[in-house]
Amino acid sequence: MSKNLDKSSVNEAGKSKSNDSEQGLEDAVEGADEALQKAIKSDSSSPQRVQRPHSSPPRFVTVEELLETARGVTNMALAHEIVVNGDFQIKPVELPENSLKKRVKEIVHKAFWDCLSAQLSEDPPAYDHAIKLVGEIKETLLSFLLPGHTRLRNQITEVLDLDLIKQEAENGALDISKLAEFIIGMMGTLCAPARDEEVKKLKDIKEIVPLFREIFSVLDLMKVDMANFAISSIRPHLMQQSVEYERKKFQEILERQPNSLDFVTQWLEEASEDLMTQKYKHALPAGGAAAGSGDMPRLSPVAVQNYAYLKLLKWDHLQRPFPETVLMDQSRFHELQLQLEQLTILGAVLLVTFSMAAPGISSQADFAEKLKMIVKILLTDMHLPSFHLKDVLTTIGEKVCLEVSSCLSLCGSSPFTTDKETVLKGQIQAVASPDDPIRRIMESRILTFLETYLASGHQKPLPTVPGGLSPVQRELEEVAIKFARLVNYNKMVFCPYYDAILRKRRISFGKFFGSSNTDMSPWNCRTDYPMSLHIRFPKNHMIEAPMTIQLCFQEPCNKALSLLNIRLEAKGILDRSFLQRLRFC
Repeated sequence: MSKNLDKSSVNEAGKSKSNDSEQGLEDAVEGADEALQKAIKSDSSSPQRVQRPHSSPPRFVTVEELLETARGVTNMALAHEIVVNGDFQIKPVELPENSLKKRVKEIVHKAFWDCLSAQLSEDPPAYDHAIKLVGEIKETLLSFLLPGHTRLRNQITEVLDLDLIKQEAENGALDISKLAEFIIGMMGTLCAPARDEEVKKLKDIKEIVPLFREIFSVLDLMKVDMANFAISSIRPHLMQQSVEYERKKFQEILERQPNSLDFVTQWLEEASEDLMTQKYKHALPAGGAAAGSGDMPRLSPVAVQNYAYLKLLKWDHLQRPFPETVLMDQSRFHELQLQLEQLTILGAVLLVTFSMAAPGISSQADFAEKLKMIVKILLTDMHLPSFHLKDVLTTIGEKVCLEVSSCLSLCGSSPFTTDKETVLKGQIQAVASPDDPIRRIMESRILTFLETYLASGHQKPLPTVPGGLSPVQRELEEVAIKFARLVNYNKMVFCPYYDAILRKRRISFGKFFGSSNTDMSPWNCRTDYPMSLHIRFPKNHMIEAPMTIQLCFQEPCNKALSLLNIRLEAKGILDRSFLQRLRFC
């Protein structure tokens, strides 16, 4: 399903606090350096999308629309990266060795500096190019100044007066070395402490052309430092305004590209269906009897959203497109996913080890921490293509048995028998399979802990760690805090869109097979807009295999139910006595 959300329904959930602050934020973001945009693009890259929902028809767009959309995405991603990544910094652009771009740059720069050298070698010297370089240096130095640097501004303007410099050059009285000395001194005043060494080296260069070349090189580094300083200065302001800014930018993208919520819709629908199935199974009475209509679970939008975020930690990044609203954080969610997979293996290995060893061995904090560090080190490269989990788990089994035997010996406990070692090694190796019961238990408990933490509103202290996860409690809590921060910020920005999608899909249905005394009385509630209902019928004595029927409700619910009955009876699938109730929430 793909429908452009009503702009008014989104704007009601969050309006801009101040037009002035918003404009200032936009100006700050749009003035970012090209290197910053490249850093964002590389960090926010995602695998190529391999599928599109069939309900979205193709729409032709102009090149101008595409460029405008791309610009909006870049600015939004830039603001998001600055806010979310506290360690974000601009780095100088380094072109790959032997690349065409780098060779062209070197050739052009060499030609420029050769031209400058030739002009200065004339008799009398020609200073046209040199004066232009001084003008560029002047503008760069002035750009480093803050509004309160009045004295430094006056010094730069007075000494690097281009009109005066031109007159001196025409009269043969220009001392280019004196100008260079002033420029180096001013650079030393304005540069960050990390650049003191580079500025100091400039004083040792005596030839004019190499000196100017190195001056521009150091100034480029100072520009990067100044940009990072500006980012750290505006980050508190961005934190206050970024939610409204990102939502506004996304709304602009959505208006130009109405299908920009296709994958989000699909993601939330799947989460809602999976969660409903899960809740319904828990709601079944003992013995598998049909649940009454009053026993059916109801799903809140918050629960569905939390469950949807958990699904991102089990995402197939190579085969499935990532939802649009979390695309800028795909690399972060993927990193958390890899960390949780490693924690699952680590926790499973420690659980089987402490279960097989003597009862008191797990209570020895030093031994437990040592064993955990050994296993963590061996699992460090777990997600590299060259990593073979089965082989590493074999090594881990050998090392764990040695450590357990050594600990038991030091404690004076009964030695670890050969039979026990064989069993322990076998259980550790079995963890390599995703279907291993111990591994699945650990994975389920980890996800339960994260779900509980999200549902608690991220309050401290954190929820109690489920049984078996105590050895990895610290690592699990660190991941939970990072995960909750990502989720919380994403909710603040995009929750109005999620609520609007779920509001259109807010249908819960009861059990369809059960007793024959089914109440088929119609309901008089109506739908405000078309809704699709997917009804899955499990295999039973009348249906040889599970099947799914999709209906679209565009009429009062009692008519829709009548259509449902006619369709089912016409297909000979079941009679009315087996159909219980549909409930519309």
